[in-house]
Amino acid sequence: MQLLARGGLTPGDESIVDVTTATLTVTAAKHAGKIITLNRAAGITVTLPAATGSGMVYEFVVGTTVTSNNDIIKVANASDVFKGFVVQAQDAGATANIYETAATDDTLTMNGTTTGGLAGDRFTFRDVKLNGTTPLWLLQGFMAATGTEATPLSATV
Repeated sequence: MQLLARGGLTPGDESIVDVTTATLTVTAAKHAGKIITLNRAAGITVTLPAATGSGMVYEFVVGTTVTSNNDIIKVANASDVFKGFVVQAQDAGATANIYETAATDDTLTMNGTTTGGLAGDRFTFRDVKLNGTTPLWLLQGFMAATGTEATPLSATV
């Protein structure tokens, strides 16, 4: 972001983080408040920082559709989980699936077809303490899918 003389902010090149490597370990210093684009057809595995309730926000956009392997976004440890939902547009008709997280979901997996991973898919993760004590990742996601659509959410960490 650039501070304007008249008091506003304007996004600059530094507000976008383009990821083309097989793995990414997210940090507040490098990634918080920025748009992180996933641009690797062979998939990327992203590990979020440990949830602390900091309020930090991480936004991910699929820039390149996954054609092999998966785009995966997961938590850092076995005690962190997601709370929220993913809206998935179906390719047949004007319908959508809405997947709410289960109590133990900690991983989002996009395979490029049935579980999303298409260019334009977007996810926001916010580090919060919803009950005032237990940190977790608040998730909002919007994606497209093809074929026999399925949930991208699971517990794997």
